[in-house]
Amino acid sequence: MIRPIASVGGPAREVMAMTDLITALAVVFVTAGVFLLIANQFSLSPIPFYLLAGLVTGTIVAEPQLIELAQWGIAFLVFTFGFRTDFSSVESVLRDAETAAVTQLLVVGPIAFGVAHLVFGFGLENAVYFAIAATLSSTIVGARELEQEIRSNLVHGRLASSVHFFDDLLAIGLIVVLSAEQYTSTLVTSKIGYGVIFLLVALLIYRHGFPLLVRLAGGSDELVMMGSISILIGFIAGAELAGVSIVVGAFAAGIAIRGDDVSALGVQNGIASIRDFFVAIFFVTLGALVSIPSASVLVVALTLAVLVLVANPLVLMLAFVYEGYDARTAFLSSTSLNQISELSLVVAIQALLLGSISETLFDAIILAAAATMILTSVARRYEEPVYRSLIERLVAGRQTRKIDERSAVDDDLEDHIVIVGYGRQGRRVVETCERLGREYVVMDNDPVLWDDVRSECHNYVFGDALSTYPWTKARVSEASLVVSTVDHRPVSEAVLEVETDADVILRSETAAEATALLEQGATYVSVPNVLAGDHLTELVYAIGTNKTDTETLKDDHLDYFDALERHGFASRGRWGDTE
Repeated sequence: MIRPIASVGGPAREVMAMTDLITALAVVFVTAGVFLLIANQFSLSPIPFYLLAGLVTGTIVAEPQLIELAQWGIAFLVFTFGFRTDFSSVESVLRDAETAAVTQLLVVGPIAFGVAHLVFGFGLENAVYFAIAATLSSTIVGARELEQEIRSNLVHGRLASSVHFFDDLLAIGLIVVLSAEQYTSTLVTSKIGYGVIFLLVALLIYRHGFPLLVRLAGGSDELVMMGSISILIGFIAGAELAGVSIVVGAFAAGIAIRGDDVSALGVQNGIASIRDFFVAIFFVTLGALVSIPSASVLVVALTLAVLVLVANPLVLMLAFVYEGYDARTAFLSSTSLNQISELSLVVAIQALLLGSISETLFDAIILAAAATMILTSVARRYEEPVYRSLIERLVAGRQTRKIDERSAVDDDLEDHIVIVGYGRQGRRVVETCERLGREYVVMDNDPVLWDDVRSECHNYVFGDALSTYPWTKARVSEASLVVSTVDHRPVSEAVLEVETDADVILRSETAAEATALLEQGATYVSVPNVLAGDHLTELVYAIGTNKTDTETLKDDHLDYFDALERHGFASRGRWGDTE
């Protein structure tokens, strides 16, 4: 059984352990830097190359130092997860994820437990570890691969993020329970009690302590950042004293220092700047822990990988379809959830330190985690071809019937405007059409917006803009204008491929992308940053020439934000439109 380095007694030993850790860090970053240069040259995801760097590191650095570094790397990443937790979105997250996540837990969990216990002959405790690894997905890999989709608030990005949130909360609870060295009611209850105390203290600091720190800092981001790191260290020290995983303390610290206003921007930027440092530590140490597998380890790892890569996405996709999401959204959401969670590795490492997990299972979990994380990064490039060649053909007829059932378009509609996306911008375009008396059709595929669309729009299509039939249903061949409010390149390109003589207005994040879309045939491309600058110039001109007064301007602006709040967009990071 391997123990934490710092617990091996004596000041001299502690100094030696610290020296070993610093040496290990040096090796980690030298090897990571070399492989990262290769990844950058070929514009590839850095994650597989971090893991490859780990294979080299594992030949130089001893396993105790690797496990210690992995724990600290994961702890800091969980800290950033707690920091990004948005309490105002918890309700919508649970609404999106609860059916799919719980279904996956109840279907895949027992199957994995049965396979581990009955087929491989693992004891009950090891079978639980196997089931945890099979059911929980990775926030680090999933969020990194879907970074653009999550930032743009696209439906499949939001769904995947919701399931990650559910899995992470479940994993934190399991880590608290499994930190008990013996599973007696007294010990387990005490660990849960410590976890609750950490959460309550974190919420108290979040409500009162952190705002006080910001006020005392007097606008100094450096002081706020230093205070935030001090809070993190304090929670980790408390976790060590309480005998629970430092991951629990790190998560609580993240909640404690999260902010809901501009006061948190300095901390957010500071944490973002060092997050990649700990991402590198985590993935390199994960790769370093992979050893040449025996036949038994290979069989267990392969079985675990099949459950994660095949069973999880299949169950999640069926659950999303049952909830009402279209097949493409369900497919893209589920295929971004097919990797072993980093928190499952925390559970495995913690079990290894306690001597409660077999070496075969531990090696299999590490190997399967590395393999699924690499395959996720590679598979992202082939999601669309796989969907179009396989999934779309299987569900085409059923999807057409569902679109017909959920849509309402007048049979004689012509010379109308097709509006893609019913988010903030989509609603404003609808309001403009109604003021002008122009007929329009709204196209969206987000079930969260169903009730709003049906109650507020006369003509609408619930379907995916990347599929063909929704456009036919929207009578796009008879339309005079297509307006896409979705800032997502694949959607924009799909709009341009639609067979219609209508003019096309698109949305893009960058001027370079806008130029490319214009060259491909778009009539106009909206670039929010450019439009915001133009609008600001107009406001300055209006105030400078006394065409408006500041009180009227302020009142109008407040009315605008009130409207956003009524429609539920004021709490979104970018108030973006959905697919």
